[in-house]
Amino acid sequence: MASTPIPITIITGFLGSGKTTLLLNLVPQLRAASPNYRLALLKNEFGDVAIDSQLASSSAVSGVQELLNGCICCNLVGQLSTALEELRRDVKPDRIVVETSGSAFPATLAIEVNRVARETGGHYALDGVISVIDVENWKGYEDTSYTARVQARYTDLIVFNKWEACDERRFDECLDRVGDLEVDIPWVKSDKGRVPVGVVFGVDGGLAQALTGEEPTVVNGHDHSHDDQNHDHDHGHDHQSEVEVLSVTFSGSASATVNATKLMALLNAAPKDEVYRIKSVLTTSSTVRNSGKEETAASTSTYSQRYILNWAFGRWTFTPLSPETAEHVSSGQTALRMTMILARYESTKWKKKLETGGFLELDGDEKGELVITKVS
Repeated sequence: MASTPIPITIITGFLGSGKTTLLLNLVPQLRAASPNYRLALLKNEFGDVAIDSQLASSSAVSGVQELLNGCICCNLVGQLSTALEELRRDVKPDRIVVETSGSAFPATLAIEVNRVARETGGHYALDGVISVIDVENWKGYEDTSYTARVQARYTDLIVFNKWEACDERRFDECLDRVGDLEVDIPWVKSDKGRVPVGVVFGVDGGLAQALTGEEPTVVNGHDHSHDDQNHDHDHGHDHQSEVEVLSVTFSGSASATVNATKLMALLNAAPKDEVYRIKSVLTTSSTVRNSGKEETAASTSTYSQRYILNWAFGRWTFTPLSPETAEHVSSGQTALRMTMILARYESTKWKKKLETGGFLELDGDEKGELVITKVS
């Protein structure tokens, strides 16, 4: 007898919209309903450091596969089948969530998942595509990002995130912009990144399930053709070129720690129109602080601690990395491994700033070795 297909949910959205936060808020809900529920994550990130997947691993996600330094709908698409099979074999999950990088085309990814489902004889079933929109910063990037518009259009459910600090006028602007896409998409507001699990999983994935890449599909009265010719035409717009990525490695002795005061100066100084994301795994001996009006401490300890840093649009959190959590080889206990995702044409300037601006230093007299590379 054939096994029950593993449902797959795709979560997409522009850089810093809150995709990982949405996912991590689903885990305790799933565990409360079923303590043995196994949720697996297939994560696609810019850069060459596995950061969000380490955050997920420390939050009781049962299994994580990471595709680094590329777009899952373009140059990494051939790896999707292998990654899904490894999760199915090793984790035996009840569900797989595919979280894309901020530049992936959800329609292309849905086509690929549907293809893998057919070719494996029904091992998987695409449940739907969820698109996360950052209400607070939507006005800042929607006008210039082709990808952001495409992500909002090819989706089964829109989650409006980070709306709490905005007035109704700003939220209405977001609704109007989505309305300009001329598709009728259900939407929901998150509660500081939390959405009931029953809303996110089990959506009416009619749009996603209809995408096969073999014939035009009519959704909500509009013709969405996804044959090979049109697919190539869509990718004539190089959506990966909308951002530039710096990979930062700061190495030192085994006891080397990052100067928290200098790092905090970087986090406070980075402008939102130039820097989209800063992600890092680092060791610091000082008490680092999360962003906010009171800048509450991430930890009250003053001894050496390993942290995951997540910065987006001027806000950031430091999450302590448990010593029991096996660290990904890409960060490998180096004093600091960082990915900085920037607007176009900003990488050269920010590479120089990091090298000469005094933002990254080690504690004490240790100089260490700082290597900064543009990876895309």
